[in-house]
Amino acid sequence: MEKSFYPASGAAIARKHRELAPQPLAAFKAFSGSVFADGALLARTKQLIAVAVAHVTRCPYCIRGHTAAAMKSGATGQEIMEAIWVAAEMRAGAAYAHSALALDTIAAQQDPGEAPDAHAH
Repeated sequence: MEKSFYPASGAAIARKHRELAPQPLAAFKAFSGSVFADGALLARTKQLIAVAVAHVTRCPYCIRGHTAAAMKSGATGQEIMEAIWVAAEMRAGAAYAHSALALDTIAAQQDPGEAPDAHAH
């Protein structure tokens, strides 16, 4: 069997996290619990947001964990996939929107009197 690029998350890794940094881990768990609790947004909605963000940040552990948590909180496969498509559109939209920087640089190169705002590298 081929070894995965990412080690499997499990009890051994969780134990090592606790051993090496118990206080930050406890604080992070409390923070996470607070963030994902029902509030103005239901936990289900928050988990769908987390699924989308996990795809944008490309964290395989977060993708698996928040997809499972979304399903546990009642999200459907269709809702999860729609959240992923929102993430994909946002990534594509950001790339397209940032083309303004390239267009600004192109214009400045064509008219050297108009330098772009950012420092050239």
